[in-house]
Amino acid sequence: MSAFTESWLVGPQETRFFTRTYCPSSPPKAVIVFVHGFVEHIARYEHVFPTWTSRGITIFAYDQRGFGRTALDGKNRSKDSAYAKTSWKEQLEDIEWAVRHARQESSGVPVFLYGHSMGGALVLAFPTRAEAPPSKETVSGLAGIISTSPLILQAKPAAKAARWIGGKASRITPFLTIPAAPDAKDLSHDDAVNQAYLKDPLVKPVGSLRGISDMLDGGERLLGRDYARWPKQLPVLLIHGSEDKVTSFKATEKFHELLEAEDKKFSPYSNGFHELHNEPGGVKEKLIDECIAWVEAHLPPAILPKL
Repeated sequence: MSAFTESWLVGPQETRFFTRTYCPSSPPKAVIVFVHGFVEHIARYEHVFPTWTSRGITIFAYDQRGFGRTALDGKNRSKDSAYAKTSWKEQLEDIEWAVRHARQESSGVPVFLYGHSMGGALVLAFPTRAEAPPSKETVSGLAGIISTSPLILQAKPAAKAARWIGGKASRITPFLTIPAAPDAKDLSHDDAVNQAYLKDPLVKPVGSLRGISDMLDGGERLLGRDYARWPKQLPVLLIHGSEDKVTSFKATEKFHELLEAEDKKFSPYSNGFHELHNEPGGVKEKLIDECIAWVEAHLPPAILPKL
């Protein structure tokens, strides 16, 4: 397995983030900032990232605000951190911090942003949000964005009445937690992976009212209006399994159609469930290779290895 280093780094609001950096043995040709999904953490990708480093690409990943060790590590987490205590605004600010950190540490090589599920929607929202937008320098400095199984819309949308009540309640008790997690059997076709998810001590099947409301509203805004603010020169790769029972395949397809990006690609995976990086039968290997090949295709000629 590829080596990685673990660090606790201070980000926005003085929050301490648990991070991992996977480095190749030779100088990297690119850096990926990875943003994980809802109620999970970066250690669930230990089988994914080494392939990237074997191809000369660094991965910088962090447990998001309100999740993983960032929320649960009693020794190292921030005093105010708690599981599911998060918001869309803060998560987007955290992404800008992570991108800036990666750029400072990367010695000038291209920086890409890659997110899955909730993280997949966040990386799509990052360059399009109108409220407290990231700096133009940060966005223009990105070499591309990869989004897998993004939570633009739920595969089975929550009832509008429940959404309305939850949205109102989130303004009064924003960090009250309620049961909220995908059905483990819907994650992948690999039952061992699904069972491990259920037993994972860093996975808590709850979300906060604010976190859930922001996540669902933010995804809807992406499809409703924010797509129009996508920087036309920012490349994007969208990947989704056609049988995803957690996030909507059709919403991702529609988002791709609406985007006016000069360089965009939608890659559907027939019969794929939500976590394509955990699908058996060669699917996860295909996904990882496709993502790496896409990054390599978007590197400046001077960075590519000479034949």
